Amino acid sequence: MKVGYVLKRYPRYSETFVVNEILAHEAAGTEVEIFSLLYPEDGHFQDIISRVRASVTYLPAKGLKAQDLWTALVKAGDVSPGLWSSLDDARAEEARYVYQAAALAREVQSRGISHLHAHFATASTTVARLAARFAEVPYTFTTHAKDIFHESVVHEDLRRKLADAAGVVTVSDYNLEYLRDAYGPAAERVRRVYNGLDLERFPYHSPRERPPLIVAVGRLVEKKGFADLISACDVLRKRGVEFGCRIIGLGEQEAELRGLISGLGLDGRVELLGPRPQSEMIEHVREAALFAAPCVVGADGNRDGLPTVLLEAMALGTPCVSTDVTGIPEILLDGETGLMVPQRDPGALASAVERMILNPELRTRLAERARRLIETDFDIHENAARVREVFRSATRTPAAMSHPVS
Repeated sequence: MKVGYVLKRYPRYSETFVVNEILAHEAAGTEVEIFSLLYPEDGHFQDIISRVRASVTYLPAKGLKAQDLWTALVKAGDVSPGLWSSLDDARAEEARYVYQAAALAREVQSRGISHLHAHFATASTTVARLAARFAEVPYTFTTHAKDIFHESVVHEDLRRKLADAAGVVTVSDYNLEYLRDAYGPAAERVRRVYNGLDLERFPYHSPRERPPLIVAVGRLVEKKGFADLISACDVLRKRGVEFGCRIIGLGEQEAELRGLISGLGLDGRVELLGPRPQSEMIEHVREAALFAAPCVVGADGNRDGLPTVLLEAMALGTPCVSTDVTGIPEILLDGETGLMVPQRDPGALASAVERMILNPELRTRLAERARRLIETDFDIHENAARVREVFRSATRTPAAMSHPVS
């Protein structure tokens, strides 16, 4: 099997889960080609990207004219005669996505790609869906969180994609239940496959003897809840708890968070370290007494599905404090594999952090159980194999997968 991965933007600093999956496919002997709708815009990239062997093709995205679209369709139609009978499926789509899909369909035929898979049920899946129809190959996609819950989601578009894809993966049981409740029969083929880790890159170390350091990792955006973490640090300071806090990442809230740190007099206690390579991030997490993931549901409905950094911390032996958002309670079992607090409650977050800092026995017990859970359910090689099972089961003909569901 030769699989084309369709991504909106590759590479992206925050999407290590995609890279992990591709690397696991390659390790198993599956040939992968990567197609990106847009060029990268991040100034920093994770170091594991250099291990990916797959070539990357950037589909044409700018300067589109009517003649360009027509030329792309003609060229794709020369190698994919089924394109002309499939154009009705493109009727409601943006011209640039039809253009990119035609270009992708031509690449599918010329490179002998037998399957297309997209991450996120947005533009990448739109292009994969149309290209699959044009080239007469099956397509599948993985849906995560923003593409399900954000206020911008067009429900009829997602319903159509769920119904006519040859298979759909989602990353938590919470997502699976939501999709089946919200979309009924259209979501009957959705399968939950957790994101995974290469556990050899995340060896376990006991957290028993660690300094009172809190580490958090993620984009500096509302759904990560870092404002609540900073407020919790203020509570800890007022209680006289000794601690340091490092937040790794970049994003639109950086200025706001720096202002909050200064306003609360936490300069020197709470540090925003900016983006860091994964190897350096691992070292920061391994040094910490605990990992904080105070996730929240954003005002626009955006939320995390199941943060990969939470899995990484659990694998490394750093006990975690997090919130009851989406799929997190599936892995962070309160008092067993971590500590759970309500979202948007800095006081409760501070109390859980204080327990972790002051109780090495608790840290060790939670970390050991968390590592066992990660080994059981989150090995990337096993989970990527489940994704390939979804690819192999994609046996329905494209003609049966193309019609919108009302």
